[in-house]
Amino acid sequence: MRNYWLLNVRLENGYIYNENTVVGTETKIQHIRIEAGKIAEITNVLPEGDYDSYDAKGMLMLPSFKEMHIHIDKTYFGGAWRAVRPVTSIFERIKEEEKLLPELLPTAKGRALHMLETVLNYGSTHVRAHTNIDPSIGLKNLEVTVEAFETYQNKLSHEIVAFPQHGLLRSNMVEEVRQALRNGATHVGGVDPSSVDGDIERSLNTIMDLAVEANAGIDIHLHDGKEAGLKTLQKLADLTEEAGWKDRVTVSHCFALADMSPTDFKEISRRFAKLGISVASTVPFGKIIMPLPELNESGVPVYLGTDSINDHWSPFGNGDNLEKAGLFAELYGNSTEQKLSQTLGFITGGKTPLNQKGEQVWPKIGDEANIVFVEASCSAEAVARRSHRKAVIYQGKLVAGNDKD
Repeated sequence: MRNYWLLNVRLENGYIYNENTVVGTETKIQHIRIEAGKIAEITNVLPEGDYDSYDAKGMLMLPSFKEMHIHIDKTYFGGAWRAVRPVTSIFERIKEEEKLLPELLPTAKGRALHMLETVLNYGSTHVRAHTNIDPSIGLKNLEVTVEAFETYQNKLSHEIVAFPQHGLLRSNMVEEVRQALRNGATHVGGVDPSSVDGDIERSLNTIMDLAVEANAGIDIHLHDGKEAGLKTLQKLADLTEEAGWKDRVTVSHCFALADMSPTDFKEISRRFAKLGISVASTVPFGKIIMPLPELNESGVPVYLGTDSINDHWSPFGNGDNLEKAGLFAELYGNSTEQKLSQTLGFITGGKTPLNQKGEQVWPKIGDEANIVFVEASCSAEAVARRSHRKAVIYQGKLVAGNDKD
């Protein structure tokens, strides 16, 4: 792996205060040596001698992004525009999939590659993809997803969730999910153990059994709210604790958190924080406003993701996780310099150049060189303005930008 210098890099090194209020971000120009895919040296002295180098020309350096919830195996993206067909329930949409997914299969890989290229150019160098495992498609969408990630193996890291969209129990996909975990999937998925599978306890027990058997993570879709949603979360926490699956469980969407009582929310948040159960969200707004800031303040890991990009479930989405961070900031009123800059952590796996106190915590010597350069003066501006991504580096290698040579 080639070693080189990044010259004239703009790094954040502290907040600017006025009467104990953060009013700006201080930056400085530094030079960074990349060695074996990691950050090996940071200095303000221009290096001497003969060396390979790239001039960042004062661009702001940020940690690259993590796309933590996306479906790359079933999409219209890259093809002709299509809006969604109206349905009245998830079961009508599932019925639509039974016919649609086999029709999309011949072009699925090309569209998946197009989606990966899109999220990469927007700055994401890690992708967690949910891929359908269902009676209409079997493991064929998994094969497409694995092949797409193999094409991008030197450009980004990935995780694959074996997702029984039509219900793990309802569609009798237990053995197929087990096979998926032997053939590239890293996580066990699930969807609405109450309303789709019809049996919260049996559904979640089966999911956990599969995960323990394969030593895999868990990431389930939960749209159920009210009592069913609360019972699902309580049971999932119980199983996570019993199995010792700390830091290995994610609940995607988790709409139940938006309509439970303050007492129940406090208890679920406490347990999730203790067990390292994370929540992946697309930052919904309208009928549902998720309590994402409160979750984060309670110590629950909160990640953002695109979900769909123009498929039969939704016509929206563009693959830009910085756009998601900006939407988060707008929705929850994170309009100050400090709050905007800290919002970046929701799309980087928790990494921000400055911590809450304004101390520089990234980059450090030894950090992986997973980097995105943006045309902004600071991370607060990048989040607020969704600043243009100029270049993306993964493990020290330039993987997206104006010049990839």
